Amino acid sequence: MSITDILTPDMVLPDLSADSKSAVLRELAAKLCTRHSTMKPERLAAILNERERLGSTAIGDGIAIPHGKIDGIGAIVGVFGRSLRGVDFDSLDGKPTHLFFLLVAPEEAASLHLKALARVSRLLKNATFREQLMSAPDSAEIYRLIKEEDEKY
Repeated sequence: MSITDILTPDMVLPDLSADSKSAVLRELAAKLCTRHSTMKPERLAAILNERERLGSTAIGDGIAIPHGKIDGIGAIVGVFGRSLRGVDFDSLDGKPTHLFFLLVAPEEAASLHLKALARVSRLLKNATFREQLMSAPDSAEIYRLIKEEDEKY
C-alpha cells in the first residue's frame, strides 16, 4: 500500500482555516466528502470526534493522524491538511499541530487501517520532510513531496 493509493492531489488542503480541533475535523471531513459522496460530512465529523474522545490523534512534532471507520466505502481514503498557524489538538507534546493526515477506512478493514496508520506515521517522522511540507507554496507541491517521500519506502 502506498500513500498515493489513499491520497489524491485534489485531497490536499494547503492552508486550513479551522482554529480548533473540532473545526479541523469538520473541515477535513467536508473536503473528503466532496470526493466520496457516500459519506456525509456531519456523520464523518461525529465519528472522528468520537475517536478523539478516546485519546488525541495528535502524536507530537506538529502531526495529527485523525482516523475512523465508516460503512459505505470500499477502500481506505484520506485527506491531508496543513495549518500554517497551528491548532491546539491536545498533542502529546503540548505543542500546536500543523500537519493533519485524515484516514477513513471501511468498517471491515481493521488490518489495512492499521497498516495505513503505520505508513503515514513513518512518513511524517522525518523532520526534514515535515519542514518541506510546511514551506511548500501550494497543494501541488505538498502532494509532490508526499509522493516522493513515500516512494522511498
